[in-house]
Amino acid sequence: MPRREEMAKNRWLAPLASTIARSELWRFNRRSVPRGVALGVFAAFIIPLGQTFLAVLLALPSRANLPLAAVTTLITNPFTVAFWAVVAHRLGVFVLKIDDATTGMANEHVQSTWFQSFAQWAEIAGVAAFGFVILAVVGAAIGYLVASFVWRFVVARKWIQRRGKFKTAQPAE
Repeated sequence: MPRREEMAKNRWLAPLASTIARSELWRFNRRSVPRGVALGVFAAFIIPLGQTFLAVLLALPSRANLPLAAVTTLITNPFTVAFWAVVAHRLGVFVLKIDDATTGMANEHVQSTWFQSFAQWAEIAGVAAFGFVILAVVGAAIGYLVASFVWRFVVARKWIQRRGKFKTAQPAE
């Protein structure tokens, strides 16, 4: 992951250099971490290409953690995109209640084989796109909640460890 100084010097990011270099976008705190995870997951599922760029653009106005927003887009990488496409299509079919009866009835009215194959492809793509939108929204919400709970758990554990070290360091009276 490049550092913020390197990203500020990048010629492609020159218009956003002063905004990207702000230190609050690179800090890990209880508000920016869940936002970064949620925006990264949302961007990962909402568009197939350029999701890291979208996650960074979404993280800027929401003051989310930029590195986490960029890294969590790797949920949909070239190795897992086929799996997520199948999941999105099945989710879209389940939510829209599409079965063979509804697609068969619509295809009977179309006589041209070229148009029929195009209509089938458009239906599959539309259902999968709807599934990806559902995955993006639900995944972002789950990512936000999980990151919030993990953050609270880690901080609570550190406080307990600090308290234990403090008690053992004090002399007995």
